[in-house]
Amino acid sequence: MFKQSLFILVAVIIFQTVQINAQVTKSKLQDLSLTQSQASHFAGLALKCVAREYPNKPEHVMNTGRDVESPKTLHPAFYGCYDWHSSVHGHWMLVRLLRMFPGLPEAQDIRKALDANLTAENIRAETAYLKQANRQSFERTYGWAWLLKLAEELATWNDTNARSWSSNLQPLVDALVSQYLTFLPKQTYPIRTGVHPNTAFGLAFAIDYAKTVQNEKLAALIAERSRTYFANDKDYPAAWEPGGEDFFSPALMEADLMRRVLKPAEFQRWFRRFLPRLAAGVPRSLLQPAVVTDRTDPKLVHLDGLNLSRAWCMRSIATALPMNDPERKVLARSARLHAGDALAHVASGDYAGEHWLASFAVYLLSTPEP
Repeated sequence: MFKQSLFILVAVIIFQTVQINAQVTKSKLQDLSLTQSQASHFAGLALKCVAREYPNKPEHVMNTGRDVESPKTLHPAFYGCYDWHSSVHGHWMLVRLLRMFPGLPEAQDIRKALDANLTAENIRAETAYLKQANRQSFERTYGWAWLLKLAEELATWNDTNARSWSSNLQPLVDALVSQYLTFLPKQTYPIRTGVHPNTAFGLAFAIDYAKTVQNEKLAALIAERSRTYFANDKDYPAAWEPGGEDFFSPALMEADLMRRVLKPAEFQRWFRRFLPRLAAGVPRSLLQPAVVTDRTDPKLVHLDGLNLSRAWCMRSIATALPMNDPERKVLARSARLHAGDALAHVASGDYAGEHWLASFAVYLLSTPEP
């Protein structure tokens, strides 16, 4: 009798412990909105790098010996954060955080950094760089997309400084919009890689910008190109993901673009054809967070970024599906898993990840949860 009672007591304690742990875990995973404390922490990471010139990995074509220059000389606005595109999305993140939390302790430092980098003179130099010979593919289209995301953020902010920064940035924005309009009609095939040249990502952020500023020509071209590239895709081989240095899921990034382009009912039909076994949890490799073995390696740490971008894609795609849709539930659950895994490693202590991951985290936490 005593043994039976002891067994029941132990079973009850174990059950209650499991329930409590499950509730704590669920609470942590569901709390995916950006807090001021997180914003302050992420702002500190960006402020440490937007004015840090070295180490630096330039994407630089030298036409003559005179082109052997320091990163800050070549890119006086976006020389920090290891490379041009990381600097750009670091600036976007600082603007987003300041908009969301005007009372941040870092607010004055953020304004000073943006004032120093986003001057009219600096942006003229950035624009001139783009227009030189052999530079037409510079940062195409990853850096282009983040620059337009920065422009979109500034254009929609009713703030005196923001209006000045937006005005200063406009020549570079105009140059990149022109690049999109020139390049996209010539790009016959989409690039489906999980890193910088991914076509779906470059189009997704660009169409956000085009719709926000009502650039109908750019929006129409992106919609046409998106349909041409992706509308007939079905049974996508997402089980091949992830690649060893991915920070994007080609499958999810494509779907996140198409939910912007297609009408809701059309997107839902397209998505079921695209990933037809998702409701059954297949492919598993797409729904489980990627494993990162070395956060000091600049390529392997990409997988932390993959977990963050997967989570933002899953959340956004889920919101385009009906409330009772089984795919919506699968995506929402997987997004929480990915976010819970990756957010713990944004500040790893190593510059390989810290110079860029916070931007991905802020974008994730700024998207609505399904």
